[in-house]
Amino acid sequence: MDDKVNYLLRLGDNALILSQQLSQLCGKGPALEEDMALTNVALDLLGQTRLWFSYAAELEGAGRDEDDIAFLRDAHDFKNCLLLEQPNGNYADTLMRQFFFDTWHYFQLAELLKCGDPRIVEVAQKSIKEVTYHLRRSGDLIVRLGDGTAESHAKTQAAADALWMYTGEMFNYDAVDQAMFDAGIAPSSAVLRAAFLEHVAEIFAEATLVMPAPDAWMQKGGKQGRHTEHLGFILAEMQFLQRAYPGAEW
Repeated sequence: MDDKVNYLLRLGDNALILSQQLSQLCGKGPALEEDMALTNVALDLLGQTRLWFSYAAELEGAGRDEDDIAFLRDAHDFKNCLLLEQPNGNYADTLMRQFFFDTWHYFQLAELLKCGDPRIVEVAQKSIKEVTYHLRRSGDLIVRLGDGTAESHAKTQAAADALWMYTGEMFNYDAVDQAMFDAGIAPSSAVLRAAFLEHVAEIFAEATLVMPAPDAWMQKGGKQGRHTEHLGFILAEMQFLQRAYPGAEW
């Protein structure tokens, strides 16, 4: 598969899987405002998914469209980072996963604004407006939970400790990432990681949370299609209708 198509699928898969995870919480938020916010973030990410997948389908030229890419691939064909398929868990788990992704996502898009592909720049320009809000919101909530009650602090710290090992994959470049970097599209891994660590450290300090060690051991494999068991359950729910009734239309 062409490196650029693969790269676009990774961007789209990250947004799609997190969108699906958040959509499962619709009607289950801890407060009405949060329930609506989670749903809106899910919709933002779904819209971004469509933009990445549409461009990937055009470049691929295999006759697939965005729906085919989303609903007719098996788990090993998905390229999302492992962080995004981790369970929703309690609300601290959900928000910590969101905060880690939002931080990476914001700086990724900010760098893609400078890339040499006008179409990617166009998608990044639209997406970063939404992701700026996502990052502000998730960071604020991490501070409120971390610097809240003893119970909320403990749960938020536990979420940070448990999910930290999935953050390194976002900066672990393979041949596809390197090819895109060499082509003037993907940003520098070192630049992204430095910005990520600085922002996380800032928010954690305000939240009275202990930031895990940056050089801790990290999980990897999602970008190459090696996933946890959680992704299969996510796809089973997301793809059921299309698999059961191929070509069905509303």
